[in-house]
Amino acid sequence: MSTPPKTDLPLGTTSATARLHTTIRRICYILLFALVIEGAFTLPFTLIWYGWPTLSVQEICSGLQEVMYNDPTVQCQDPAPLSAPPFGSSGPNTHRTTAKDKWGIQPTPQYPRIEFRELIKIYRHNQQIMHPAK
Repeated sequence: MSTPPKTDLPLGTTSATARLHTTIRRICYILLFALVIEGAFTLPFTLIWYGWPTLSVQEICSGLQEVMYNDPTVQCQDPAPLSAPPFGSSGPNTHRTTAKDKWGIQPTPQYPRIEFRELIKIYRHNQQIMHPAK
């Protein structure tokens, strides 16, 4: 004798797949929670890696852009204008090529890797060049 179908199941869920749907939902909640936690810790640790207490966020951004585009004149705008992406037109570096890239299925940047707090050394070196001590 067959049992009557349950009526308290969510729409589109059969009694045979109800447990599977519950398991998938729980896994999705766990992964979403893990991504939120990872994102919350990534930015502060990345800023500290590049030299945040000594350099401002704008100086870190400009330093990374200088290395990426191999152009010491590139500067990050602070605050970013409302006409910047994603709200307005294309960004200021849209048609600019990076210093050296190897293009393929997975592009590989060939510009130098920034090591722990190396932007501080680069920033101080540039300051000494621009404003030599008298």
